Amino acid sequence: MSLMHRKVESLAAKITQALSAWDKVECVASGEYSEVDILDPYFALVVDVYSRGGVPDAESRKAAFSAVAGDPGAFESSAAQFKDRFFIDGLPIRVEYKDVGLVDELIAGAKVLDSKIMWGLKNSGTYVFHRLKNCRVLYKDSDWIDRVRREIRDLPSQFWRAMREAYQLKMEHLLADLGAAAQSDDEYFYDVSSAAFIRYAAAALFMANKKFEPSHRSVSALLSSLKKLPEDFNGRWDSLVRYDPGISKSQRFKVAQLIARSILAI
Repeated sequence: MSLMHRKVESLAAKITQALSAWDKVECVASGEYSEVDILDPYFALVVDVYSRGGVPDAESRKAAFSAVAGDPGAFESSAAQFKDRFFIDGLPIRVEYKDVGLVDELIAGAKVLDSKIMWGLKNSGTYVFHRLKNCRVLYKDSDWIDRVRREIRDLPSQFWRAMREAYQLKMEHLLADLGAAAQSDDEYFYDVSSAAFIRYAAAALFMANKKFEPSHRSVSALLSSLKKLPEDFNGRWDSLVRYDPGISKSQRFKVAQLIARSILAI
């Protein structure tokens, strides 16, 4: 273990010490980008806190981190996303707070294809499940996280089918938008439609493989490792996502058409 890796591990332990001391904290876990090399541009110590109820206010949280790990520099708290961002010893740290009851409700709804839950997942994606499945548990107060992982591992085949169909419908609508934008040479609408098409085409493929969507930063890398992919997919995908001034909007739209048809066919 390198010196910098030991530094990250020590810092994670100190942050966990502060978080686990709070009432109602059920689980503390680190995200996948906490595991990459510290020199990686994506590196951040990302910590998820699952609690049964509220956590201390922002000033109390900042004081708690300071007491165990040193002064949190550039401390910023987002009430809308319930997230703290700060630096300690130059390392970027993100602590996100999540309600256990809402997670349980989300999983229960996914299991029975509750229309409200499925509509929310169609728009927000299944990254929340990917995060639960792949996190590294730093602290747990009970077997809650183990139960949650079992439940998302055993989601019914109807869930994957419904999510795939929802994503494919979005993909088809966005393909039509992309074609219209290419024909009218609308730069803004073209870029927005292209990005959204790419997102939902990838999401449909993850659902076809019964895999939760990773973070956007990992999608292209993980797509190629999926077992169920259309023929000639990787080359087409690369030409769609890679900027090449020699490829016109109309040509890229034709590539998007081929990708969409191949996804629908598998």
